Amino acid sequence: MAEDRPAAPDDGVGPVLAAGEATAAVVAAIRQLNDGVVVQDRGSYLRILVPRRCVLTRKALEGLLGCPFHFPADLERLMPSFKGRFAVSEEEATWTFQGRP
Repeated sequence: MAEDRPAAPDDGVGPVLAAGEATAAVVAAIRQLNDGVVVQDRGSYLRILVPRRCVLTRKALEGLLGCPFHFPADLERLMPSFKGRFAVSEEEATWTFQGRP
C-alpha cells in the first residue's frame, strides 16, 4: 500500500490510519494536497507525516473514491490516532504543529 521512507522531522504532523481500501484514498489525497509527505507502513496501520501542516479535503478524497465520504465521522473511523493539533469540519481536516511556547 505504501512504502517506508525515512522518518519525518520532529515537526511532522498527520493521521495514523488503519490499513484498508479507504485509507489508500486518504493517503493519495494527502499526497495531492501536501508537500513532503512521509508514509510509514506498519502493516496494520499507516502513519502519515507532513512537515508542520497536513490538509485533507473532502472534495479531494471523494474525487479519488468516486463516492461520498462524510467528515468527520468516516475519517474518525479510520483514524485511531494522530500527531499534532487536529481540527475538522464537514469540508476539511487539518493537523498542525504545536511548537513549544
